[in-house]
Amino acid sequence: MTLADLLPIALLGGVAGLDTVSFPQAMISRPLVAATLGGMLAGAPMHGLLVGAVLELIALETLPVGASRYPEWGSASVVAGAIYATGAKGGEVVGSLVVAVLGGLFVAWIGGWTMVKLRQRNAVWATRRRADLDAGSRGAVVGLQLSGLTADLARGVALSALAYAALAPAETRVLQRWTVPDQYSRALLVATAASVAVGAGWKLFHSTAGARWLFLGGLGIGLLVLGMR
Repeated sequence: MTLADLLPIALLGGVAGLDTVSFPQAMISRPLVAATLGGMLAGAPMHGLLVGAVLELIALETLPVGASRYPEWGSASVVAGAIYATGAKGGEVVGSLVVAVLGGLFVAWIGGWTMVKLRQRNAVWATRRRADLDAGSRGAVVGLQLSGLTADLARGVALSALAYAALAPAETRVLQRWTVPDQYSRALLVATAASVAVGAGWKLFHSTAGARWLFLGGLGIGLLVLGMR
Protein backbone atom coordinates (compact mmCIF):
# COMPACT_ATOMS: atom_id res chain seq x y z
CA MET A 1 0.00 0.00 0.00
CA THR A 2 1.38 3.39 -1.05
CA LEU A 3 0.63 6.91 0.13
CA ALA A 4 -1.24 7.48 -3.14
CA ASP A 5 -3.57 4.59 -2.22
CA LEU A 6 -4.03 5.69 1.38
CA LEU A 7 -4.42 9.47 1.05
CA PRO A 8 -7.69 9.59 -0.98
CA ILE A 9 -9.36 7.11 1.39
CA ALA A 10 -8.16 9.09 4.42
CA LEU A 11 -9.41 12.42 3.04
CA LEU A 12 -12.78 10.99 2.02
CA GLY A 13 -13.09 9.36 5.44
CA GLY A 14 -12.35 12.71 7.05
CA VAL A 15 -15.08 14.44 5.05
CA ALA A 16 -17.59 11.66 5.78
CA GLY A 17 -16.69 11.73 9.47
CA LEU A 18 -17.13 15.50 9.54
CA ASP A 19 -20.53 15.17 7.87
CA THR A 20 -21.74 12.74 10.55
CA VAL A 21 -22.33 15.49 13.12
CA SER A 22 -20.43 18.69 12.43
CA PHE A 23 -20.73 19.88 8.81
CA PRO A 24 -22.44 19.93 6.34
CA GLN A 25 -24.72 17.01 7.38
CA ALA A 26 -25.56 16.37 3.73
CA MET A 27 -25.94 12.57 4.08
CA ILE A 28 -22.43 11.95 2.71
CA SER A 29 -21.81 9.95 5.85
CA ARG A 30 -24.66 7.49 5.23
CA PRO A 31 -23.17 4.03 4.66
CA LEU A 32 -24.82 3.66 1.27
CA VAL A 33 -23.11 6.82 0.01
CA ALA A 34 -19.81 6.69 1.90
CA ALA A 35 -19.08 3.03 1.14
CA THR A 36 -19.87 3.50 -2.54
CA LEU A 37 -17.46 6.44 -2.73
CA GLY A 38 -14.83 4.45 -0.84
CA GLY A 39 -15.23 1.56 -3.26
CA MET A 40 -15.00 3.95 -6.19
CA LEU A 41 -11.67 5.33 -4.97
CA ALA A 42 -10.40 1.75 -4.63
CA GLY A 43 -11.52 0.91 -8.16
CA ALA A 44 -14.78 -1.02 -7.58
CA PRO A 45 -17.78 1.23 -6.79
CA MET A 46 -20.33 -1.59 -7.05
CA HIS A 47 -18.50 -3.52 -4.35
CA GLY A 48 -18.62 -0.42 -2.19
CA LEU A 49 -22.35 -0.11 -2.87
CA LEU A 50 -22.93 -3.70 -1.73
CA VAL A 51 -21.06 -3.16 1.54
CA GLY A 52 -22.89 0.13 2.02
CA ALA A 53 -26.28 -1.55 1.58
CA VAL A 54 -25.50 -4.07 4.33
CA LEU A 55 -24.12 -1.42 6.69
CA GLU A 56 -27.09 0.84 5.95
CA LEU A 57 -29.46 -1.85 7.22
CA ILE A 58 -27.53 -1.98 10.48
CA ALA A 59 -27.16 1.79 10.73
CA LEU A 60 -30.95 2.22 10.68
CA GLU A 61 -30.85 1.24 14.34
CA THR A 62 -28.68 4.28 15.16
CA LEU A 63 -30.45 7.40 16.40
CA PRO A 64 -27.89 10.20 16.82
CA VAL A 65 -29.47 12.34 19.53
CA GLY A 66 -27.67 14.93 21.63
CA ALA A 67 -24.53 13.79 23.42
CA SER A 68 -25.36 10.08 23.30
CA ARG A 69 -22.69 7.71 22.07
CA TYR A 70 -23.37 5.99 18.74
CA PRO A 71 -21.28 4.43 15.95
CA GLU A 72 -19.55 6.79 13.53
CA TRP A 73 -20.74 5.36 10.24
CA GLY A 74 -19.17 7.89 7.86
CA SER A 75 -15.46 7.09 8.13
CA ALA A 76 -16.19 3.42 8.85
CA SER A 77 -18.25 2.99 5.68
CA VAL A 78 -15.55 4.59 3.53
CA VAL A 79 -13.01 2.14 4.95
CA ALA A 80 -15.34 -0.86 4.57
CA GLY A 81 -16.13 -0.01 0.96
CA ALA A 82 -12.46 0.47 0.13
CA ILE A 83 -11.47 -2.79 1.87
CA TYR A 84 -14.01 -4.84 -0.06
CA ALA A 85 -13.09 -3.17 -3.34
CA THR A 86 -9.38 -3.67 -2.71
CA GLY A 87 -9.80 -7.34 -1.84
CA ALA A 88 -11.93 -7.95 -4.93
CA LYS A 89 -9.53 -6.46 -7.47
CA GLY A 90 -8.16 -9.89 -8.31
CA GLY A 91 -11.63 -11.42 -8.46
CA GLU A 92 -14.34 -12.24 -5.92
CA VAL A 93 -12.87 -13.91 -2.84
CA VAL A 94 -14.89 -16.15 -0.53
CA GLY A 95 -15.70 -14.34 2.71
CA SER A 96 -14.51 -10.91 1.54
CA LEU A 97 -17.91 -9.24 2.02
CA VAL A 98 -18.23 -10.54 5.56
CA VAL A 99 -14.74 -9.42 6.49
CA ALA A 100 -15.35 -5.95 5.02
CA VAL A 101 -18.62 -5.53 6.93
CA LEU A 102 -17.10 -6.76 10.20
CA GLY A 103 -14.19 -4.37 9.68
CA GLY A 104 -16.64 -1.52 9.09
CA LEU A 105 -18.54 -2.35 12.28
CA PHE A 106 -15.31 -2.35 14.27
CA VAL A 107 -14.20 1.01 12.85
CA ALA A 108 -17.69 2.46 13.48
CA TRP A 109 -17.44 1.46 17.15
CA ILE A 110 -13.96 2.98 17.48
CA GLY A 111 -15.18 6.07 15.65
CA GLY A 112 -18.00 6.54 18.15
CA TRP A 113 -15.44 6.46 20.95
CA THR A 114 -13.27 9.07 19.20
CA MET A 115 -16.28 11.39 18.84
CA VAL A 116 -16.89 11.21 22.59
CA LYS A 117 -13.25 12.10 23.24
CA LEU A 118 -13.49 15.00 20.81
CA ARG A 119 -16.58 16.33 22.59
CA GLN A 120 -14.70 16.22 25.86
CA ARG A 121 -11.82 18.15 24.26
CA ASN A 122 -14.28 20.69 22.85
CA ALA A 123 -15.63 21.21 26.39
CA VAL A 124 -12.09 21.85 27.64
CA TRP A 125 -11.49 24.42 24.90
CA ALA A 126 -14.82 26.13 25.63
CA THR A 127 -14.05 26.26 29.37
CA ARG A 128 -10.76 28.02 28.66
CA ARG A 129 -12.67 30.69 26.69
CA ARG A 130 -15.44 30.99 29.28
CA ALA A 131 -14.76 34.63 30.09
CA ASP A 132 -14.80 35.62 26.40
CA LEU A 133 -17.99 33.66 25.81
CA ASP A 134 -19.71 35.27 28.81
CA ALA A 135 -18.72 38.63 27.38
CA GLY A 136 -20.37 37.75 24.07
CA SER A 137 -17.16 37.65 22.07
CA ARG A 138 -17.89 36.82 18.44
CA GLY A 139 -14.27 35.87 17.86
CA ALA A 140 -14.40 33.32 20.68
CA VAL A 141 -17.52 31.68 19.25
CA VAL A 142 -16.13 31.55 15.71
CA GLY A 143 -12.76 30.34 16.95
CA LEU A 144 -14.31 27.48 18.93
CA GLN A 145 -16.48 26.49 15.99
CA LEU A 146 -13.51 26.42 13.61
CA SER A 147 -11.30 24.53 16.05
CA GLY A 148 -14.05 21.96 16.62
CA LEU A 149 -14.63 21.49 12.88
CA THR A 150 -10.90 21.20 12.17
CA ALA A 151 -10.41 18.70 14.98
CA ASP A 152 -13.34 16.60 13.75
CA LEU A 153 -11.93 16.57 10.21
CA ALA A 154 -8.52 15.56 11.53
CA ARG A 155 -10.17 12.84 13.63
CA GLY A 156 -11.88 11.35 10.59
CA VAL A 157 -8.74 11.51 8.45
CA ALA A 158 -6.57 9.84 11.11
CA LEU A 159 -9.19 7.18 11.89
CA SER A 160 -9.69 6.30 8.21
CA ALA A 161 -5.98 6.21 7.44
CA LEU A 162 -5.10 4.01 10.40
CA ALA A 163 -8.08 1.69 9.89
CA TYR A 164 -7.49 1.21 6.16
CA ALA A 165 -3.76 0.70 6.61
CA ALA A 166 -4.39 -1.92 9.31
CA LEU A 167 -7.46 -3.73 7.96
CA ALA A 168 -6.46 -4.09 4.29
CA PRO A 169 -3.51 -6.44 5.02
CA ALA A 170 -5.47 -8.08 7.86
CA GLU A 171 -8.25 -8.90 5.38
CA THR A 172 -5.75 -10.70 3.14
CA ARG A 173 -4.53 -12.87 6.02
CA VAL A 174 -8.05 -13.69 7.22
CA LEU A 175 -9.29 -14.64 3.75
CA GLN A 176 -6.35 -16.98 3.26
CA ARG A 177 -7.77 -19.03 6.15
CA TRP A 178 -11.49 -18.56 5.44
CA THR A 179 -13.25 -21.91 5.13
CA VAL A 180 -16.98 -21.09 5.38
CA PRO A 181 -18.72 -21.39 1.97
CA ASP A 182 -19.62 -17.99 0.56
CA GLN A 183 -23.36 -18.70 0.21
CA TYR A 184 -23.62 -19.51 3.91
CA SER A 185 -21.55 -16.60 5.16
CA ARG A 186 -23.43 -14.12 2.97
CA ALA A 187 -26.82 -15.53 3.95
CA LEU A 188 -25.99 -15.19 7.64
CA LEU A 189 -24.67 -11.66 7.12
CA VAL A 190 -27.74 -10.48 5.20
CA ALA A 191 -30.14 -12.16 7.63
CA THR A 192 -28.45 -10.50 10.60
CA ALA A 193 -28.43 -7.06 8.97
CA ALA A 194 -32.05 -7.42 7.85
CA SER A 195 -33.18 -8.43 11.35
CA VAL A 196 -31.56 -5.28 12.81
CA ALA A 197 -33.26 -3.14 10.15
CA VAL A 198 -36.65 -4.76 10.80
CA GLY A 199 -36.26 -4.10 14.52
CA ALA A 200 -35.39 -0.45 13.86
CA GLY A 201 -38.34 -0.07 11.52
CA TRP A 202 -40.71 -1.69 14.03
CA LYS A 203 -39.72 0.82 16.70
CA LEU A 204 -40.09 3.71 14.26
CA PHE A 205 -43.55 2.59 13.14
CA HIS A 206 -44.77 2.54 16.74
CA SER A 207 -43.28 5.88 17.76
CA THR A 208 -43.87 8.13 14.72
CA ALA A 209 -47.32 8.96 13.39
CA GLY A 210 -47.75 7.97 9.74
CA ALA A 211 -44.31 6.35 9.50
CA ARG A 212 -45.61 2.99 8.30
CA TRP A 213 -47.63 4.62 5.51
CA LEU A 214 -44.66 6.68 4.38
CA PHE A 215 -42.57 3.52 4.37
CA LEU A 216 -45.14 1.56 2.38
CA GLY A 217 -45.52 4.46 -0.06
CA GLY A 218 -41.76 4.68 -0.59
CA LEU A 219 -41.53 0.90 -0.98
CA GLY A 220 -44.32 0.92 -3.56
CA ILE A 221 -42.71 3.72 -5.57
CA GLY A 222 -39.36 1.96 -5.45
CA LEU A 223 -40.83 -1.31 -6.67
CA LEU A 224 -42.70 0.54 -9.42
CA VAL A 225 -39.52 2.23 -10.62
CA LEU A 226 -37.67 -1.09 -10.47
CA GLY A 227 -40.41 -2.79 -12.48
CA MET A 228 -40.31 -0.10 -15.19
CA ARG A 229 -36.60 -0.56 -15.85
